[in-house]
Amino acid sequence: MGNINPGRVVLGGVVAGIVVNAFEFVLNGVLLAKQWPDLMASINRPVLGVREIVYFNIFGFAMGLVAVWTYAAIRPRFGAGPRTALYAALLTWVTGYVFVNITPAIMGVYPMSMTAMLIGVGLAEIVVATLVGAWLYKE
Repeated sequence: MGNINPGRVVLGGVVAGIVVNAFEFVLNGVLLAKQWPDLMASINRPVLGVREIVYFNIFGFAMGLVAVWTYAAIRPRFGAGPRTALYAALLTWVTGYVFVNITPAIMGVYPMSMTAMLIGVGLAEIVVATLVGAWLYKE
């Protein structure tokens, strides 16, 4: 069993984070751009500003790092390659996208249509991001 290569986790994670943030820009900055101000007003909160967007970008990079680190951690058991990257992506998606977005939907904060879009696009983004990050990872 090999050791995790932290430099390659960071490299793959940063690139994966760029992919995540690109997807999130299209999703939230374009597709849902008109819905977010209405949603924030409905919960009596101000519209998101630059500071919050910076935090979300940091979160995107963190998601990329978590996905690639997960890939590196399970690689000795499942082997190198896209199938293992897919397993890492699915674990990251369930814990970092499904659980996170379903809670506000259950509480009635997010409409189910918005929740479905956040979770669905999240699946596509984390799969692509993890595949790219895993491709860059070497032990």
